[in-house]
Amino acid sequence: MKKILIAFTMIGALQANAQQVPNKKETLKALELTNQYFMEKYADPGKPTFVKKERPSNLWTRAVYYEGLMALYSIDKKPAYKQYALDWGKSHHWGLWGGPTVRNADNICAGQTYIDLYRIDKDPQYIKEVKAAIDNMKSTDKVDDWWWIDALQMAMPVFVKLGVDNKDNSYFDFMYRMYSYTKHNHGTNGLYNAADKLWWRDKDFVPPYTTVGGKQCYWSRGNGWVVAALVRTLEELPKTDPHYAEYLQDYKDMLAALLPLQRPDGYWNVSLADPTEYPGKELTGTSLFVYGMAWGINKGIIDRKVYLPVLSKAWNAMLKDCVHPDGALGWVQSTGKEPKDGQPVSYDKIPDFEDYGLGCFLLAGSEVYQLKKK
Repeated sequence: MKKILIAFTMIGALQANAQQVPNKKETLKALELTNQYFMEKYADPGKPTFVKKERPSNLWTRAVYYEGLMALYSIDKKPAYKQYALDWGKSHHWGLWGGPTVRNADNICAGQTYIDLYRIDKDPQYIKEVKAAIDNMKSTDKVDDWWWIDALQMAMPVFVKLGVDNKDNSYFDFMYRMYSYTKHNHGTNGLYNAADKLWWRDKDFVPPYTTVGGKQCYWSRGNGWVVAALVRTLEELPKTDPHYAEYLQDYKDMLAALLPLQRPDGYWNVSLADPTEYPGKELTGTSLFVYGMAWGINKGIIDRKVYLPVLSKAWNAMLKDCVHPDGALGWVQSTGKEPKDGQPVSYDKIPDFEDYGLGCFLLAGSEVYQLKKK
């Protein structure tokens, strides 16, 4: 009898653990549905965007979408996904908004997908301009370009990818100098609060700035961008790099800091430290945190027992609450830099740009899909 009870206990524990892993079929179905909605609505990938003013479609919002699309392609190799990305790159002649001398991280972000496609097709034209831009940056001593934390996600992966492909550590070295300046110098003493293990979006939000409730202002999506930057850097950076351990520790510290901040419904507030400031569901920050946690579990570098229930709760909440029947996404905060921007956020409100929110969702889902039942 005792052995039977032990067996039932073990089976129950295994079943409970298995149930924590989001359903793979449902996850892939949601990724395919939301991506198909976007590809059909924006059938011409080279068409400029128009939100108050015209912008070329290789701007950062669209570049983040293509990060997500390439992540989806890595688990679901539909030729249409790759072709849609190729058509986008070709429509811009594989150029960056601002040209080969651009330093703005937002405009460099498109280079991530250009490099990923180059790795498949081996056409040097894909990366000619992005490499020229990064080479130009690291030929100078200017390391203060990344004055807002979103910039880390937009540009760091480009440096890493070029360093790996060219077997040239100078890309890694210059990237660290810029990362370190953002972390320790911008905003007088840096944008990273070592006490809370979270980041202020830019100098406008460092102390003595506080929310109306008297809390530190840590913007959810901004911190999500940093998590994504660290994930995409650690994914390819050689472990022999002298700063690998620092990136890894920053990544682990951030995820640990996020645990007690998760809402009962699975989301994270747009204002991480002040749940009274614009409370409500929000997809982009939550997706990026799920992305970071799922990746860490898949790589075996964070505790599965701790993080799997957290990310599963968040992912399942987004599948239930955010995905429209036609594939549109709700609860997406529009572009901005702080909790108040784009408010109120709701299920039915269409954000000013539909692309980056989907990109975040695809990044998260592509890692969630790879979670294994144990």
